[in-house]
Amino acid sequence: MSETINPLCKSSLKFSWRTVQDIALIATGTLLQALAMRLFLVPAHLASGGVSGLAQIINYYTGWPIGVMTFLGNVPLFLLGWRFLGGPRFAFRTAIAVALFSFFTDFLVLFLPAEGLTPDLVLNALFGGLISGVGFGLVYRGRGTSGGSDILARILNHWRGVPISQSYLITDAVIIFLAGLAFSWENALYSLVMLYVSGLSAEGVTEGSNVVRTALIITAQPDLVAQKILIEMERGVTVLPARGAYTGEARTVLYCVVSRSEVVQVKSLVREADPRAFMVIGQAHEVLGEGFRPLEA
Repeated sequence: MSETINPLCKSSLKFSWRTVQDIALIATGTLLQALAMRLFLVPAHLASGGVSGLAQIINYYTGWPIGVMTFLGNVPLFLLGWRFLGGPRFAFRTAIAVALFSFFTDFLVLFLPAEGLTPDLVLNALFGGLISGVGFGLVYRGRGTSGGSDILARILNHWRGVPISQSYLITDAVIIFLAGLAFSWENALYSLVMLYVSGLSAEGVTEGSNVVRTALIITAQPDLVAQKILIEMERGVTVLPARGAYTGEARTVLYCVVSRSEVVQVKSLVREADPRAFMVIGQAHEVLGEGFRPLEA
């Protein structure tokens, strides 16, 4: 007698496994952030952005634990921004990220050298930004946020309509200004370098190497061009009906997505089929679906 699996049970198991994966990514990411904080940022007096950066400045004057202050500083922001966090599951992951980062930051003090690895500000800014950025990226891939600036940015966006990017700029600029007053303006400038490197590495981890190219092709030989791409490259093509604004004539636009290494090939195929074709090559940061990465929530 065959047994059947309840689809709801199967979905629940899949969701639970995905949740475990998310928590593992968040835990790894927050550990890297804490390592960057203890090995590079705190010893060099380079302030990170958001609540943790403010905690660094307060720690410099009072000696209060950075992790504890980061956690306490995020509590009111978390409560205030609950409805801007995208639902209970998203908020749950953010709470885990904040709690783990706070714990790791204070726990690692027991094992890591207080003076860090190097007195060089440049190395501290570069490696601190790189490692913390990778940590942020892993937390984002785990569908969480690091709290602090993320919550403030969402609140400002909802309350005053301030764009998310400008909200980050405002909150981090305030922290860097305070860091300049507390540490030195040289350290504040290196903190800006660190934040820039951190943003780049976080973006790289979040998006990975899945940057591809898109092609819009306006041609008088749409069937021939489409067949060449379909057969020789084994890439899908979408046919879009269009009309020229100047001539008023009907046009056919082909749309396809290819990898970076296939750009030369698709241009060659279009040129062979229709030398008078008009072609626009664009860039897509992520492509999900058949022929590329699987579509995941």
